[in-house]
Amino acid sequence: MENYPTRSSNSILSACASAALLLLVSPALLASEFADLKRNEPVAATEKIPVIDFVRPALFTGVQLNHTGSQIGAIVPGEDDHTSLVTYDLVAQKLDGVSAPTGDRDIASFTWLDGNRLVYLISEKKIAGRALFLSEAGKLSIAEQVGAQGSDGTVQILDNPSDDRTNLLVNLKGYNWRYDHPEMINAVNHGSLVTRYPELKTDHGFNNAFWADKFGKLAFGITQEDGIVTLSKLSGDDWIKCPEDIDQIEVVGSGDNPGEIVVLGPRDGVAPRPLEFMDAATGTAKDVILQDKAYDFDGWLFRDPMSHNIVGAVYDRAAPHVVWFTEAYRNLQALVDKLFPNQIVRIRGMDDSGKVLLISSGSDRQPVVYSWVNLEKHTSGLIKNSEPWIDPKRMQPMGVIKYTTAEGRSIDAYITLPAGASKKNPPPMVVIPEDYSEGRWTWGYNAEVQFLASRGYAVLQPNLRSSAGYAWMFPEPERWDFRKMSDDVNRAAKKAIEMGLVDKNRVAIMGTSFGGYLSIAGATFEPGLYKCAISVSAFYDWGKYISETKYQQFSNPTYSRYLYKLGDPAKNHARYDEMSPLLHASQAKSAMLIVWGEFDSPELVGQSKEMASAVERNNVHVETLSFLDESDGVRHLAHKVELYQRIEDFLAKNL
Repeated sequence: MENYPTRSSNSILSACASAALLLLVSPALLASEFADLKRNEPVAATEKIPVIDFVRPALFTGVQLNHTGSQIGAIVPGEDDHTSLVTYDLVAQKLDGVSAPTGDRDIASFTWLDGNRLVYLISEKKIAGRALFLSEAGKLSIAEQVGAQGSDGTVQILDNPSDDRTNLLVNLKGYNWRYDHPEMINAVNHGSLVTRYPELKTDHGFNNAFWADKFGKLAFGITQEDGIVTLSKLSGDDWIKCPEDIDQIEVVGSGDNPGEIVVLGPRDGVAPRPLEFMDAATGTAKDVILQDKAYDFDGWLFRDPMSHNIVGAVYDRAAPHVVWFTEAYRNLQALVDKLFPNQIVRIRGMDDSGKVLLISSGSDRQPVVYSWVNLEKHTSGLIKNSEPWIDPKRMQPMGVIKYTTAEGRSIDAYITLPAGASKKNPPPMVVIPEDYSEGRWTWGYNAEVQFLASRGYAVLQPNLRSSAGYAWMFPEPERWDFRKMSDDVNRAAKKAIEMGLVDKNRVAIMGTSFGGYLSIAGATFEPGLYKCAISVSAFYDWGKYISETKYQQFSNPTYSRYLYKLGDPAKNHARYDEMSPLLHASQAKSAMLIVWGEFDSPELVGQSKEMASAVERNNVHVETLSFLDESDGVRHLAHKVELYQRIEDFLAKNL
């Protein structure tokens, strides 16, 4: 069973299929600097790796195996920087594809219904899925719109009920969505809506999330009212509020039994939180599934396709980690590890019989590669190297260091050194905080990191007190102490300098969204640490942001949540003053590149311009850059190329 031959004849999207994919690429994008999109091989080892190789979309993302194990589907690059959907029949070796409608639209995601039918979401401006389509593999060009579209709401695919693979559980996500909305009536009239679940109502709050039980039936919902988050359980036709304090525990998903949830227990500051089953109706903890010695669980749970019970936990420690709860799955992991030596190997999916596997493999230098394994036939084969233009031999290894917070807690930071770096030849360093306050960096291939390393920079990716996996060390309010998070980043940078790994006089910091805020905060509150800072789509005055978004209190849950956790800016001047770099811009001495999208909120755009002007008054070099059709980051390919070329030039001048 361990000698699985690789059948090159079954390699999905081989020469012919790859050519078919290239036909989806617009001629406009193949001109000038985009000519490299024609190339799916690495550039010569003697050539500088072009920017576009680090920012172009992967050939395959969102890969899924259908329920019968006969076909795979994937999101692929399409026309004019838009994504398309392809399916491939493993038996007939037949490729089929469909592109999104015209305009700035993409196929954002898809879900298999059964062995042949699937549904996919169309997004606009690379942000939200707004229209749901039904089609058949082999006939993707013939699709029927079955979901909502419009400014009132978006569609979120929740699950595919296992007892009826022809149906799909979806959530109409719009905060103002009503069940008498014309799109809902249209869905009922056309038979697309099979079951309408009872509405989870609040007096003046918001539906934050819904999720299904292990069989794909709606079971739980989370609401927010006046900043307070509440769990509710669906019982028959009624939603029943549950007693759990969602600020003290973290709901991971449904359990194996009716009415059961999986949670991370409350923090005690002594040990990582147990991942455990809990009775949702009573809040009573049941069996512990997993308790790591050093990290909170941060990942996803694997369910057996036949029993639908949880059989494994995939999460991050300092490196990616998997724990299987049955001997059969432990043996299966050992088998696939042997098939892909020296790689991080993950079982991404199984057919309903458990005989056909979807496998991903990769490392810190190798972008993800997708493969299949047939346990019954003892065969395996390549699906696709997602980024074949990347030469792993030219990428740099990612290491792990530990830094200490002000409270004496030890947290991981990942460091990647450029070729030729040594203590005798310390390189300049770029520090990159995570984009989201509760996000975390993980070990593995990172295109942005490798781009900077290819340009001669060391790259430091510090995790924070609020990062998933480390929260057990700190009281819950620490998740909202942005100034302490900024201090965490600065301490990590100082640790790398102290170790002699980098040039202490040439350190930069860059980030997007919350990471952008941390970048400007670091440059402002630690003016001697960073020579320059880069920020994309970030806020710099939290009190002003909350005050200016008060008019959204009934249309957006962010306002009430921030007000509940951070306090009223009118009554908590000192707290907001301490963590808002715009109020201390006179301290900033670092050169800055401040970037925003024209579709960012007016408050964000206004603060970006204010921050740039305020720092310029210090006789400091400041550059600004804005992009049309972008919001909360830069997503369009041409804009990403321009942004990273600008970053490269900015760092060369200022670092």
